[in-house]
Amino acid sequence: MWAFGVNLNDILIPHLKKAFGLTDFQSSFIQVAFFGGYFLAAFPAGRVMEKIGYKKGILAGLFLCATGAVLFLPASSSQVYGFFLFALFVMACGQSFLEVAANPYVTILGPAASAERRLNFAQSFNAVGAVLSPILGRTFILTGAEYAPAQIAAMSAAQLGAYRAAEASTVKGPYLMIAAIFVVVAVLIQLAHLPDVQETAVEGGAAGTEKSAESVLSHAHLVKGVIAQFFYVGAQVGVASFVIRYAQFSVPGTTGKVAALYLLLHQVGFMAGRFIGSALMKKIAAPRLLSLFAGASLVCATVALLATGVIPVWAVVVIGFFHSIMFPTIFALSIKNLGALTKRGSSLLVMAIVGGAFFPAIMGRISDAASIQRAFLVPLLCYVFILYFGLSGYKPAAMPGLERTSMGNQSAPL
Repeated sequence: MWAFGVNLNDILIPHLKKAFGLTDFQSSFIQVAFFGGYFLAAFPAGRVMEKIGYKKGILAGLFLCATGAVLFLPASSSQVYGFFLFALFVMACGQSFLEVAANPYVTILGPAASAERRLNFAQSFNAVGAVLSPILGRTFILTGAEYAPAQIAAMSAAQLGAYRAAEASTVKGPYLMIAAIFVVVAVLIQLAHLPDVQETAVEGGAAGTEKSAESVLSHAHLVKGVIAQFFYVGAQVGVASFVIRYAQFSVPGTTGKVAALYLLLHQVGFMAGRFIGSALMKKIAAPRLLSLFAGASLVCATVALLATGVIPVWAVVVIGFFHSIMFPTIFALSIKNLGALTKRGSSLLVMAIVGGAFFPAIMGRISDAASIQRAFLVPLLCYVFILYFGLSGYKPAAMPGLERTSMGNQSAPL
């Protein structure tokens, strides 16, 4: 469900670029605002979660998401680009709460051996939302009205104002619907019985819950995981943000609506990869599968950077499949053996989502200065570190004691 919030940004970027006459760099501020919200809200979300628990944390996130989605209505009426960025920021703060709560919650609701596969399976349904969002965006947000710069320049002030007002107004219906969905799901979560999970460490007693952020950072595999997550989200958001732009660059004459089909296929591959990856983890160790997918992404990015015509467009589309398992697998591997520090470790991993603010902006700047094809050097470099993490960086140091999770009268190894 909350995949709509993230993935509709890939539609908003070309749409608001057209509506407000933005450069690629200026349009990338959509991701800066969104993932900046993720970054700023993540650590407070972790501290709040330690006090109120997972269920109330999820409810707080849903409320903030609904508020951000509703803000799209006055933003559209005001026709101020900065208002759209503020609405996205609020929505992202809510989604940061959801990420901090839901991801570790899924990993600790069962045996540690299958944590990565369990989180990949849960996030597979996030990928379903990622597929539906381009369909929704293409149908209800993109108008198909394409004007050359010369035509825009020839418009009178009244004509230009009417055109931009019409373009801005198309977001109202979809985001009002999204706000309603958030509210309905919040009601369902409130009514549902969710186990109250508390992580405790066998060694260290109550002091384990008082460990500082410095103690969290003493776990080298977590630090490497945060870096890997920073690079992954940057690459994933950067690639998806410019699929439409890349298709129009590589195949001249491609309209926004047609190019959006490539984005849809990119997300379909992402969804298929989540389900297929979850199944493959029954036979292939999660770190090995992560390294294989990172290597394949590296190859696709190289093709996108060097080839011409429609072939590199398809390489960019296929990257969606190989992105699929990266976020949940990096997340689950990184919080291994954290025990009472799980929520704080999760906060750091969600803060790493700020990579989605940095790398699209860098790609946009490179695109403005050279070409969108040259900009694909950025995700290519990101995949190099992810490959390292999957090969060896994920390995946690040996723990002196067994960390356990208590759930009522039951406990399961972390």
